Amino acid sequence: MTEKIRIKYFTDEIDKLCYIDGKSDWIDLRSASEIEMKAGEFRLIPLGVAMELPKGYEAHVVPRSSTFKNFGIIQTNSMGIIDETYCGDNDQWFFPAYALRDTVIHVNDRICQFRIMAHQPVIAFEETENLGNEDRGGHGSTGKQ
Repeated sequence: MTEKIRIKYFTDEIDKLCYIDGKSDWIDLRSASEIEMKAGEFRLIPLGVAMELPKGYEAHVVPRSSTFKNFGIIQTNSMGIIDETYCGDNDQWFFPAYALRDTVIHVNDRICQFRIMAHQPVIAFEETENLGNEDRGGHGSTGKQ
């Protein structure tokens, strides 16, 4: 089943979003502004879009694998979550960036990506003294190789 997402663009200077079937189900997002950042600086980088996600879905926004190498920035909240209620005409998406080196990000540079996920189902926790499963050996127990 194909989900429909209504999208509003805040600029015509960025490429329109597209889903590339068969390559990846993550969709690239682009900087909608020319951004200069000095090392140690924080900025909210506008992504030039607002969307109406399908009911029951949220968007997970993360850096592209090349974002740090190309621009020297990291996403300050590790992963952004945008739920379907953030869908007003002025609810533009942003990328919260922290610069680890001086950098320039140009309009239309691909800096992050997103995918939509269904909301987590309702969960009930059941307390127990024993889980009854084999231990894996603790945090980081699978080794280096």
